[in-house]
Amino acid sequence: MKTLSAYIENSVIGGYFDEEFKESTVLLFDEFKKGNYKSVISDHVISELDDGAPQYIVDNLNTLIYEKVEVTDEMRNLADLYVEKGIITPKFYGDALHIAIATVIGVDVLISWNFRHIVNLNKIKQFNLVNLNENYRELEIRTPKEMINYE
Repeated sequence: MKTLSAYIENSVIGGYFDEEFKESTVLLFDEFKKGNYKSVISDHVISELDDGAPQYIVDNLNTLIYEKVEVTDEMRNLADLYVEKGIITPKFYGDALHIAIATVIGVDVLISWNFRHIVNLNKIKQFNLVNLNENYRELEIRTPKEMINYE
């Protein structure tokens, strides 16, 4: 069976240290370390971490083996379209860019704890409508809790 690729954005990396999200996030990191999922990040994730994340959060990312992708104009254009369609406001462009990156690279799932702009059923439907109209496939978006193998 193919190992699923999972794009993780910053809320997951920081969630490792948040009491509300810690348990599921630690279990998700264990899934990555066991090889049950392939972790993917972007230089956008690194840039957001460099913009003021505590060093222990940056160090936490380095406990994973991950593939890093570079942000392209194609990704920026798709993120711009999400903003243009009113799915996300320009203030939260970074969240739109995470969605666009995961869509363009074609990961199996984007994992996030961001319920306001990312793991939000109404927004997921809107993102995917744009994605389909732009000839991309639908993007699965889940929380770490939904990615745990409970067997």
